[in-house]
Amino acid sequence: MRKSTMVSLLICSFLMSNNPADAWTHNIVLGRPTNQSITASVMFDTVAVFYLEYGTQSGLYSAQTPVFNAQSNTPEEVEISGLSGDTKYYYRLRYSVSSSTPNTTGAEHIFHTQRAPGQGFTFTVEADEHLYDKKGVASLYHLTLANQLADNPDFMLSLGDIFGDDHEPFTITSSALDTLHREYRPFLGEICHSVPFYVCLGNHEGENDYYQSINPPYNLCYYGTQWRKFYYPNPFPNNFYSGNTTIEPYGIGYPENYFAWTWGDALFVVLDVYRDQNDTAAKPQGWNWSLGDPQYFWLKNTLESSNSTYKFVFAHHIRGQGRGGIIPAYLYEWGGYQNANGNYTFPIRRPNWPKPIHRLFVDNGVNIFFQGHDHLYAREVMDNVVYQEVPMAADSTYEIGMLANASAYTADTLPGSGHLRVNVQPSCITVDFIRAYLPADTLGGMHQNGENAFSYTIGNCLPTEVKNTSQIFEPGVYPIPAKETLYIQYPLRDNQTALAGLYDINGKLISSVNIMKDFYATPLDISSTAPGIYVLKILAGNYSYTKKVVITK
Repeated sequence: MRKSTMVSLLICSFLMSNNPADAWTHNIVLGRPTNQSITASVMFDTVAVFYLEYGTQSGLYSAQTPVFNAQSNTPEEVEISGLSGDTKYYYRLRYSVSSSTPNTTGAEHIFHTQRAPGQGFTFTVEADEHLYDKKGVASLYHLTLANQLADNPDFMLSLGDIFGDDHEPFTITSSALDTLHREYRPFLGEICHSVPFYVCLGNHEGENDYYQSINPPYNLCYYGTQWRKFYYPNPFPNNFYSGNTTIEPYGIGYPENYFAWTWGDALFVVLDVYRDQNDTAAKPQGWNWSLGDPQYFWLKNTLESSNSTYKFVFAHHIRGQGRGGIIPAYLYEWGGYQNANGNYTFPIRRPNWPKPIHRLFVDNGVNIFFQGHDHLYAREVMDNVVYQEVPMAADSTYEIGMLANASAYTADTLPGSGHLRVNVQPSCITVDFIRAYLPADTLGGMHQNGENAFSYTIGNCLPTEVKNTSQIFEPGVYPIPAKETLYIQYPLRDNQTALAGLYDINGKLISSVNIMKDFYATPLDISSTAPGIYVLKILAGNYSYTKKVVITK
């Protein structure tokens, strides 16, 4: 069966439901998977009794949980423990909404415990759902979720701006925050019954120091934290996950805002770029923004102590605000520079920190930093670290981020909505941008729901592991920022020649060089070029490539 057909069938089954009772009476959101356990957050829209039965073969359930009494719209967190590592499990819900004996059978779902090293797996990433303020459209979000379910991922991450809303931060009530968090349950329940869910906080969640300090606990930060934890089981520090060990007052406990774990050959690190700033501004700028000492040194220790082959870091955005990827990564706490002209002030500004965040990534082999916030697809590379912007999950215009924020990026910017599919194998990583399209937007034949818009690999993929035969090669341009010499790598074919030109922001040609050696780095002398932001253009036959370059002194 063609994958596009399979996805269509999945979408139909999800929107119509094979079991109408499942669709209307409950939803399940999985979270906190480990090597021997998983948490199922089960919520009914009425009073019910239930238990879960599970096993390692489809249709055969050798174990079951205790019976739980559920109240209306009140999740029950059921921890299924004593499981085997690197194992696929099948489970189903047994419940009743009208008697004291569970007598209704729910649909069969699946989950997988922690993968062993050497075992391949897939995970997905989405960002900026924005259904709460109507930037995101529910009908398109259904399709993005269905596309992810078709990828059969071990888990999914959202990079924030899920639950908002901080547009009226000083008047919003606990009841309003309860509603905003609860309203996402039916959506996530469409796939998170079989795809464990991780929350990475965005700016519109409002869980930051500024709001936290105002009339506690009667504020946006504490209300948001309370209801997020109530409805969604994020990790907290234990013998499987590391993370924020702070016990917050007013019944919050662990805030479950940053955490890390290993899965197969990969380390996963989720940052919170808002809560631990110790700054009184609503949107700290420049050096006033900070991860805070506890989170920084936790990040440093987590990266340095990991021997995982691959390392992934996730946050809503670099420093929480602003736009762009590698350009802001060059500055302040993240990169150490005061400005684009090369004034390195990190030792003065962070005297007790050994190195900037980006240098932590480089020195410890971080492969990809995933972020959202800017509402488009963009991929940049700096010092062999991929800065990956994740597109909106449900923008029905497909253009919000491109129109507003594409100029903040230096390479590989694309419009569209959807998610990222990441396949991790022992030999390589493959990252695919899977677009979601409403049916009316596919009638012209130019696009189809579930299409792979951009694909790239890291590592040594065998031919059988390449998922996109139209894989795009990006020329190597380094270092960025550059001082004396800029090196350019481009794979020349047969007798092909290529020309690289460096232009200022007004389009004036500053210098150029002919690229003559296949896969060897061609140097471009920039020793006499003034510091600033420039554009490098490569022309080779019908191929052209453009990249922003930062030059410092």
